[in-house]
Amino acid sequence: MIEKISKSVGASNPVNLSEVMMSLTSTIICRIGFGKRYDEDKATSGRSRFHALLNETQALFVSFFVTDYFPFMGWIDNLRGMMKRLQNNFQELDRFYQELINEHLDPNRTKSELPQQEDIIDILLQIRKDRGFKADLTLDHIKAVLMNVFVAGTDTSAATVVWAMTYLMKNPRAMKKAQLEIRSLIGGNKGFVNEDDVQELHCLKAVVKETMRLQPTGPLLVPRESIQKCVIEGYEIPAKTLVFVNAWAIGRDPEVWENPEEFYPERFADSSIDLKGQHFELIPFGAGRRICPGLHMGIATVDLALANLLYKFDWEMPLGMKSHDLDFDVLPGIAMHKKNALSLLPKLSIMMSR
Repeated sequence: MIEKISKSVGASNPVNLSEVMMSLTSTIICRIGFGKRYDEDKATSGRSRFHALLNETQALFVSFFVTDYFPFMGWIDNLRGMMKRLQNNFQELDRFYQELINEHLDPNRTKSELPQQEDIIDILLQIRKDRGFKADLTLDHIKAVLMNVFVAGTDTSAATVVWAMTYLMKNPRAMKKAQLEIRSLIGGNKGFVNEDDVQELHCLKAVVKETMRLQPTGPLLVPRESIQKCVIEGYEIPAKTLVFVNAWAIGRDPEVWENPEEFYPERFADSSIDLKGQHFELIPFGAGRRICPGLHMGIATVDLALANLLYKFDWEMPLGMKSHDLDFDVLPGIAMHKKNALSLLPKLSIMMSR
């Protein structure tokens, strides 16, 4: 990511951070989950297929299906071609996962094809072989886990970094404060920020929290279903009720947050509120037993990416644009992406250019 952006330093062409971050997070997810790298510079058919599948899956997630609301009118979805499209997507995903599993099961894999570390498929196949669970772990179970990694993990972190950079460009004081903290801690000779460094970057972590408060990538989290009848605030909730948690509204509740529409990372300076589901005021990853299983990886990815963007570069608006031209329009989808791509001009920081 840093090398790619560095090539644009000094050029008049802005960097599309939305594309850069999607490339970074998809590479991380593929490496951790599948033991593969779909690098953009190596224009592989695998990368194109990966992104085509992701885009189609995300589009179907937010598509309207009459069957969901009026099951007896499901024939309308057939006429619209939606069920055929859904079936085709399922079959393509199943083939994609099966090919990945087959590669890992192949006894003739060469050493060059083996990842340096075990990936998620390796671990799941080993658990299946050892029969460590009371219930059998089937290939369909493994595919379901990969589905969670594939769909939920790829673009949520990318969207968060893009929103953070958008807010920082709108609030140069906050950006300078975060950059000063990072550069003072790291110095000019290290070259990049690592995971150990991030633990000391309290201002950066406040920026991430504030971004997730204002723009949670899953604004309604993942739907839940009530197991049994219960009463909440005098309202009777029947069993099997589909429940949506509005994390977006919780993060902007004026009864909880002072000036809730303002981007003000300092509100977390002396606060114990974290992102791990322990505080109802801020639950971008959910809470309880059904909290997002990728919480720690997601936070680490966002922290590292944002820290290095702020450490290495100073950022400017493209020629002819001002920060007030930036918008916060949202692209409809299961994850809350910025509708219009964020394109900025990178300048190597004075510390880095010495």
